[in-house]
Amino acid sequence: MAVGARDYIDKLLVKKYADEKVDNHEAMESMVDPEKMLEAMNDVAMIQRNMFALSQKLQSTCYAINARRARYKDKAANG
Repeated sequence: MAVGARDYIDKLLVKKYADEKVDNHEAMESMVDPEKMLEAMNDVAMIQRNMFALSQKLQSTCYAINARRARYKDKAANG
């Protein structure tokens, strides 16, 4: 896969934006502490994991209750 402008429009865009100034994100001070952000993301992931496990346990419990209370009819006896 080639890198760079391939057609006339791409070449014009490259020429237009070649001298544009952009923010250097590495030189900027972050407003959010990265450690706190990662800690918060970890907390959210842990909560989601626990909610999924709880949902699975509830689903299997409901399935077991429904299976225990099910009443089956003999097909041969009815008809």
